[in-house]
Amino acid sequence: MSISHCLCFGVYINDKQIGFARIATDYVVFAYLMDVFILPEYRGNGYSKLLLKAINEEQQLHNCKMWMLKTADAHTLYKQFGYTNLNIQKN
Repeated sequence: MSISHCLCFGVYINDKQIGFARIATDYVVFAYLMDVFILPEYRGNGYSKLLLKAINEEQQLHNCKMWMLKTADAHTLYKQFGYTNLNIQKN
């Protein structure tokens, strides 16, 4: 899905973008959180928590029934915001 069809969020310090996330969504059924990042030199300062808090508080997303996220890292962070693991069996 192209970025033009997503709801985008940014984290800025003094007009410098240090973080980003986007949500692919239909605003009713699903919201797919993707491309979450904080620049390495700013990590560990709570900016990712602020970013996820802003996403969770976004009124346009409150009707979404299913949220999805695929990530290889930061599992502890996402669990703090209610994300859980899916147990998918491979055949």
